[in-house]
Amino acid sequence: MSVDWNAFDRGVYLINTLGIIYNPKTKKILIGLRQNDPYIPNLSWCFPGGRPRYNESLEEGLHREILVKTGLKVRVQQLIFARTHPEKQEFLSLYYHCEVIGGVEKAGELFSDLKWISPSEAPTYFTTSIHPVILAYLHALHP
Repeated sequence: MSVDWNAFDRGVYLINTLGIIYNPKTKKILIGLRQNDPYIPNLSWCFPGGRPRYNESLEEGLHREILVKTGLKVRVQQLIFARTHPEKQEFLSLYYHCEVIGGVEKAGELFSDLKWISPSEAPTYFTTSIHPVILAYLHALHP
């Protein structure tokens, strides 16, 4: 489906839920490698997630998307932050804190690789902007 975004001057966004999956034992977060993203060409390493379906809650959609992309079952704990992106203003991303509760880790769907990193390392992996609120949150996870 192609949307003529120019027909709207406000209030219409493409919702994307993202999980900051944190392991308190190792003090690491999980990121995934996306290549050849059709919407954001510079996207590489990112938080796992995706678009929820209309018949599910945002949290249910995030749980499903993380399972498909990482093989992991997570508990979606809390909404951390919402933002639009300078790279694509019509995208509204909702960032949630998540913890792993099961599954078998394996890159899937649009991810070609998964990596556990220290939260402070995120800026060295991400090729798109990271909002200062998310950077502060990551820093608080691992000061």
